[in-house]
Amino acid sequence: MKQSIRVTDLVCFLAVFEVGSTTLFFLGAEAKRDAWIAMGIAALIGLFLLAMYLLIYRSNPQLDLYGLCRQHFGKVIGTAVNLSFVGYFAYEASRNLRDLGELTILTLLDRTPLLFIMLTAIIVVANTVRYGPNVVIWMCAGFLPIIILSYLTIYTLLVSSGLVRFELMLPVLEEGFRPVWTAAVPEIVSFPFGQTLLFLLFFPLVQKRDKIGMGVVISYTITAICLIMINQINILVLGPTQAANSTLPLLQVVQLIEIAEAFERFDVLFVFVLVLGLGTKMAAFFMGAVMGLHKITGLSYPMWTVITAACIFALAFISPNYPHHIWLGIKVVVTYVTPIFQFMLPLILLLAIWIRSKWAKQRQ
Repeated sequence: MKQSIRVTDLVCFLAVFEVGSTTLFFLGAEAKRDAWIAMGIAALIGLFLLAMYLLIYRSNPQLDLYGLCRQHFGKVIGTAVNLSFVGYFAYEASRNLRDLGELTILTLLDRTPLLFIMLTAIIVVANTVRYGPNVVIWMCAGFLPIIILSYLTIYTLLVSSGLVRFELMLPVLEEGFRPVWTAAVPEIVSFPFGQTLLFLLFFPLVQKRDKIGMGVVISYTITAICLIMINQINILVLGPTQAANSTLPLLQVVQLIEIAEAFERFDVLFVFVLVLGLGTKMAAFFMGAVMGLHKITGLSYPMWTVITAACIFALAFISPNYPHHIWLGIKVVVTYVTPIFQFMLPLILLLAIWIRSKWAKQRQ
């Protein structure tokens, strides 16, 4: 599928993707009131990862992640690596699907079967993905102003209503630097900052490629700062202990907003924005898996959309309950599996690109 996008579309897509499901959780719970430092460290490491992905892209701007792996690893190894990336993207999409289903049950439709909610969600997202990257990316460009305005409204209301207590951030580094580093690496690096790996599939679609680097870095930096501020509001309102023990801390924070005993239920706004983010992130990973299968096999993109949708739906039921789903994602996948795809394989790919370029220069 030959499609093209503008740099501004890609920048909006990156911002919406990074926000995605991030606000659903309290990141850096181990660091407690120093969670903002942990997120800052993770964001800096994620920026280095993003720089590595941009270097990989610039080695051959015509090829995406799958094409580069095929070119530099060879047909057999390259296909195996590509299939592993397909599996990784499909699994990430299934996690977002499960998060969306569980969130809907916890907040809106507590009597509706999880299977029905997730089936409806995967059908809607698959129907969007089948049109290709352009539709999903343009959709994100439309969602971004809504998401910005919603979170800005929530943040302003929390501050103006007197719920925010900045003294809860003190003392800084009370337990030293070790808990901060432990919270940041690899958990927060892997989720959400290292997930920009997926954009190696979308960089080649941009028309004006000379502006990609600056646009992407600026978008990433602004989004990271906003995420740190949104995440830290859990501490400033609930305190470190309650925030760490809450299932949906930011939702609990938003539910506390009450203005003149007339304006309440701002949690509906938060859930709406969160559903938009979850759906977008699921669509992005879903699309990444479908693009890979389409390029590896050469078979129809719409056909692989249907097959991948069925696989994602099945993968979403790996965990028997929501606590197990969270444990599997944070303690197993994020800690041991994700670094392989976000750091090790891209680093090996970058080394392979560098070695091949050296050989080419020596031959010349």
